[in-house]
Amino acid sequence: MFAEDEADVLFAAAQTPVELGAMVARRAAGLPLEQVVGWAEFCGLRIAVEPEVFVPRRRTEFLVACAAALLDATHPVVIDLCCGSGALGLALSAVLGGAGAGLVELHASDIHPAAVRCARRNVGASGAVYEGDLFDPLPVSLRGRVDVLLANVPYVPTDAIGLLPSEARDHEPRVTLDGGMDGQDVMRRVLADAPQWLAPGGHVVIESTERQVAQALEAATRAGLIPQVARSGDLGATVIIGIQPR
Repeated sequence: MFAEDEADVLFAAAQTPVELGAMVARRAAGLPLEQVVGWAEFCGLRIAVEPEVFVPRRRTEFLVACAAALLDATHPVVIDLCCGSGALGLALSAVLGGAGAGLVELHASDIHPAAVRCARRNVGASGAVYEGDLFDPLPVSLRGRVDVLLANVPYVPTDAIGLLPSEARDHEPRVTLDGGMDGQDVMRRVLADAPQWLAPGGHVVIESTERQVAQALEAATRAGLIPQVARSGDLGATVIIGIQPR
């Protein structure tokens, strides 16, 4: 975003000159714009973002688009793992016409308490948000019923975190960024356990990087999933898709 665009957002968000001055000071100190104003735009939605919560990236809109294109169920069951603010599940529900309308059965989980609190604020009555590690807090009744499993997992290699922009490095929890030595620790866990939860023909859709594609596809194959990869040059996004055999 250009400085002029950021200024427009700040002017629109501030109620008084004093509040505007405080917002500008926080932004100048390095706080992400979305945390300064309290929201992020994602897939045309305004998603509430609180301190210590991962800010949804525009490139992740491609993951939502991929998931929407894969779904053909009339009342899909959707899981959003590592949900952060809850943006992915909520955006997919909105694309499918189900946000708040009961057309999508949405479940989300995150290990970070601040993220769970923020996601519950965003999701509201449109779904359920659980606190815990990946699949652990989800209802057992979901096993074998999930049509699409969204996962924007931490995938930055541990040694590369120090190279991230300060907005992410200094203002987002490390647990939302650190994917282990090769960046794929959490991704491998999701792919390994996904078949227990997916319905026949269901999909797991995970954001990745181009350098991680080969290993991610191999992990999906080991889990018994049919692997695919989707790319968006415009958004610089790479998505790994694992299909549960029917």
